[in-house]
Amino acid sequence: MKRSNKRIIPGFGLSMGVTLAILGVIVLIPLASLVIFTAQMSLSDIIKTITRDRVLASFEVSFLTALIASLINAVMGVVLAWVLVRYDFPFKRLLDGMIELPFALPTAVAGIALTSLTADTGIIGSIFARFGIKIAYTRIGITVALVFIGIPFVVRAVQPVLEKLDPSLEEAAATMGASRRRTFWKVIFPEIMPAVFTGFGLAFGRCLGEYGSVVFIAGNQPFETEITPLIIMSELQEYDYASATAIALVMLAASFIILFLVNLIQIRNAKILRGGGKSA
Repeated sequence: MKRSNKRIIPGFGLSMGVTLAILGVIVLIPLASLVIFTAQMSLSDIIKTITRDRVLASFEVSFLTALIASLINAVMGVVLAWVLVRYDFPFKRLLDGMIELPFALPTAVAGIALTSLTADTGIIGSIFARFGIKIAYTRIGITVALVFIGIPFVVRAVQPVLEKLDPSLEEAAATMGASRRRTFWKVIFPEIMPAVFTGFGLAFGRCLGEYGSVVFIAGNQPFETEITPLIIMSELQEYDYASATAIALVMLAASFIILFLVNLIQIRNAKILRGGGKSA
C-alpha cells in the first residue's frame, strides 16, 4: 500500500516560519537585549549592582509578597473553580466572567481602586484600622494587589480539568466507603494537581513583574515596601540602562526557574499517572 506524503496540516512550512518570526520579534529579541545591555558591565559591576542594600531589600519584598500571594491564589483558585464547576446558582455566568476582570482592567486603575478601598479612610481599610491593622502602603497591601491580578491564572488552569473529570471515579470512591474529604485528596486532587502547579507558576511569574497595580498601594518606602520593578523604573529614568537590565535579568532568571520547576513537576506527575494506568 502506497503511503501518502500529504501533510495533515497544510502550509506547515509557512505557518512555522511565521510562528518563529513572531516568537523572535516579540519574545527572543527583547530578552536578548537584556543580556546585551547587561554585558556592557563587568561581572564585578553586575554583582555590585544587584547586591546593593536597596536592591536586595526590593528583591525580598517582591519575592516574598509574590510567593504569599501565589500560595493564596493556589488555594482560593481551586475553591473558586470548584464552585463554578460543581454548583449552579444565580448569576453564575456573571461571576465566571468577573474572574477575568483583572485581565481586562488596566493595572493602574486596579491599583488606584484597591488603594482607595484599603486605605485607612476606605471602606475596607477603615474596618481593619479600628483594630490597628494597616493594609494600604504596607506589604499586606502589596499582597492584596498581587492576589487580585494572579487569581485568574489558577482558576482558568483548574476549571477545565474539573469539568473533564470523570464523575465515575468519585462514585466508585463513595461506593467503597470513602468520605468526601478522602475522595477529594485521593481521587480529585491528584488529577488537578498539575493544573494547580501550572496556575501557581503563572501567577508567581506575573506577580514578580507586576508594577501598575502595586506601585500605588505599596507606598514605595525604601527597604520596606519598595518593589523591584520600581527600582528598575528608577534606573531607567536615570538612563542607567545597564543597571536596570542587570536587575531585570535577575527577575527574569527567577521566573524561568519557577516555570522550569513547574514543568518538571508536571512531567513527573504525568509519568506517575501513566505508570499507574499501565499497572492497572
